[in-house]
Order: sequence, then C-alpha cells, then structure tokens
Amino acid sequence: MKILVTAPYHEEGLFELKKNFGEVIYKPWKGNNRAYNETELLGLLDETKADALITEHDHVTEKVINANAHLQFIGVCRGTPSNVAVHVATGYGIPVFYTPARNAQAVAEMFIANTITFMRHTLPAMDWLLKRKWDAGAHTSYLQFKGNELAGKTVGMVGFGAIGQLIARMIENYPCSVQFYDPYVMEAAFPSFKKTSLEDVFASSDIVSVHLPVTEDTRGMINKNLFGLMKKDAIFVNTARAAVVNRNDLYEVLQQKKIKGAILDVFDHEPPDELDYKIIDMPNVMATPHIAGASFEVEDHHVRIMNEALMAWFIQGNKSTGRLYNKQVLSANIQR
Repeated sequence: MKILVTAPYHEEGLFELKKNFGEVIYKPWKGNNRAYNETELLGLLDETKADALITEHDHVTEKVINANAHLQFIGVCRGTPSNVAVHVATGYGIPVFYTPARNAQAVAEMFIANTITFMRHTLPAMDWLLKRKWDAGAHTSYLQFKGNELAGKTVGMVGFGAIGQLIARMIENYPCSVQFYDPYVMEAAFPSFKKTSLEDVFASSDIVSVHLPVTEDTRGMINKNLFGLMKKDAIFVNTARAAVVNRNDLYEVLQQKKIKGAILDVFDHEPPDELDYKIIDMPNVMATPHIAGASFEVEDHHVRIMNEALMAWFIQGNKSTGRLYNKQVLSANIQR
C-alpha cells in the first residue's frame, strides 16, 4: 500500500507506517503554509498514485474522492473529519478514520488556565501594571483586581465526551462540583459527577462550558432561552464550535451584562467578521484565536491514535475500532 501523508507526522510514526504498510510519501500541509485546496490535493494524489490518504485540514472534497474512489482508507487527524466529504467516501466503501480526543489534554489545560485568568482579572491587571498606573496607593491593585477562586464553583458541561470528562477529573479536586448534560452518557459511569438537564446546567452552574460537535441537532442549540437561565455572575465558556451557539443571543446577553462574561476560542467566522469582533472587543469577554487545541503534543497524540486505528483495522483485523467515523462501511450492502 502507498500512503500519502499530508498531516504533520513525526519520524517514528512515519517509520511505523512504512514498516507495516509499504511506501509512505510525506508532503505535510505545513510546507505549503496552509491546507491543500481541492486542486492541489487532486494533483498530489494523481502524482503520487497513492492508495490511501492521511490528512489533517486539507480539502478532501466530493470531487477529490470521486477521482480517487480506489483509496483503501482516508485518515483524518482531527477530532471530527469536517473537512472530508464523508458521505461520498462511505458510498465507495472507503473507511474514514479520525483521532477523537487528540487535543483533549490541550483543551482541558487551556480551559483551566483561561478560566482562572478571567476570574482573577489577570490580563487587565497586567495591562494596568505595564501602563504604569501603580500610584502611591499601596493597595490600589489589591482592591481593583480582586477576583474569584475556581475552588468551590459548580461547573456545568454541555456535552460530556472525552474533553468534558478530562476537565471534570482535573477540577474535581480544586474542589469543584461538576454536573453535565449529555443524552449519550450514562450517569452510572460517572458517580462523582451529576447528570442533569440542559436547563439545569445553565440555571445552576457558576461556569457553563460547551463541548459539543456540530450536528443538525446542536446547531444554534444554545440560545437566549438558555442564556436567560444563567446566574448574573455566571461565566460562559466555548472552546468547541461556534455554530452550536446563536451568536446574536450571546452578543445581547453580554451587551446587557446579564451574565458576568464569556471565554471564547471559536467564532462564527474565522477570521472574524464585524459581529464577531464586536463580541471579542467587549470588556467582559476573554477571546483567543482558536488555539485551545494548539499544542505541539497534539500532533504526537494524533499520530499515536491514527496508527493504532490503522494497525487494528488492517493488521489485526479488528473492525470494531472506535476510531472509524463512518461505521456504515461495515454494512454488508457496501462492497469494496
């Protein structure tokens, strides 16, 4: 098998692929300074005559897959393969593997760092200091920037997958009380944490953190009705996907200061449009440019997860791997 790898991959991971599958052609998108577009990817696949593709952000469109229906698999080094026309791959019986939780540690650590930074007013305090505003009053900063501790707060998770669960384990000993809403997660599996309704998460949590994928059911799910249930001193955090939040409703609740503020890492438009920037510029918003999952270690994690999935499927014959995204290819109705 000849595998084209355009995702960032370390030498050990590439060697493992070569040892078990044959030839590996490494053309990482980073050398292109951006993801490969449809035309570029079509050219690469044609030039290399690859039998399989491991990608990260490249545009694996319907046209790309139609022109390469022979691919034995498509590996996507992301938490969700949103850049791939998965339905087209499924139609050809091409398994699509992905790397869930590759950035769980990175996102969890940034959730804690940014939440504490926001609650302790660290950034405005640093700005105050750098602008030489420290006058003779010895206790000015102590009084002006007094904040809150994370300890003792109730943190509500909307979606309780790998990232939400990891955050919960990390903060329970602060200590924090953790509750979650997720119709797909059984309460019995997490006796230390409280499963509750979506409405209760918003109404009774001091911090509401979103960990949802974008689906037909979740798109725009978080709206003014839920924001209206939040405590006046509560904080809203979104390091997942902007599309699950009605941003007009978020803008309104922040503008009217109905909640304490928001910590945001994702936006409806990236780069942001005018309304996104209106939200970003608010004094009660702490915004970062979609970097919660951007650690060097994330690339190590996705190599390990992807290689394990491929080894399980092709070498060990294990078709039940949880890293197969389009499980429909297991159907007897689809033939390779």
